[in-house]
Amino acid sequence: MKLVSSPRFLPTVLWIDAVSAAGSGLLQVGAASLLAGWLGVPAALLSASGVALFAFAALAAWSAHARPIPRAAVYVLVAANAAWVLGCVELLLTGSTLTMLGQAFLVVQALFVGVVAELEWMGLRRAPAAAWA
Repeated sequence: MKLVSSPRFLPTVLWIDAVSAAGSGLLQVGAASLLAGWLGVPAALLSASGVALFAFAALAAWSAHARPIPRAAVYVLVAANAAWVLGCVELLLTGSTLTMLGQAFLVVQALFVGVVAELEWMGLRRAPAAAWA
């Protein structure tokens, strides 16, 4: 638990979240048509969620860089990550056009985002009081 209470733990997790969101956003916006065929997910959904990821990545990067860390922003990021996981699960359950690759893509996204959300939540609970705005 020493790692989690380190003053660098939460900023590092936030940077990981920011970089992964920006990368996913670039992929989804830049290759929406190609991915739509491979995954069975509508290109419009991929593009729209990719654009949303850019805003999310900006908030995560700003939060990771800010000193002190804006606690409210981290709560928003954790909630948004939880919503993303629920959206992946919903799409898995209702997405009749999903390919096997699309199903795997959603499962991997949900697992990764869920782990990041949990790490951010742990960072919220264990960060030193001096780290917060």
